[in-house]
Amino acid sequence: MKKKQLNGSPAEVEAAFYDALNRADVEALMALWADDEEVVCVHPGGARLIGHAAIRASWTMLLEHGGLHILPSQLHETHNLMSAVHTVVEGSTASQGEPQHLVATNVYMKTPKGWRIVLHHVSMAPGTAAPADARSQVLH
Repeated sequence: MKKKQLNGSPAEVEAAFYDALNRADVEALMALWADDEEVVCVHPGGARLIGHAAIRASWTMLLEHGGLHILPSQLHETHNLMSAVHTVVEGSTASQGEPQHLVATNVYMKTPKGWRIVLHHVSMAPGTAAPADARSQVLH
């Protein structure tokens, strides 16, 4: 089966990214990343992951029990012809059911296949209490 190509704007790729997270669709999620092996993902409380294999493995583990139910808001964006940087506040419900607020930076690059993610970095929002055992819990 041929994968659907997403050639839209960075905002459309971002919407597809959060939709894939909410549906726990690792294949759709990974299709949004640039082909470059230098892609980077940092989950809150997690290590820096470089390359498709490490990023895929982390999302597979995080989504194995279902979607993350993340609602991005407060978008701030900077664009030029070949790249875009979006920062958002992510509203999320952790596994314990307590609301979490996270700050995410999503960086997009224009590639021959259209706009793709090259970096997703998330941290706890200021004023948000860290989980009791922050070293062992990665929210996403």
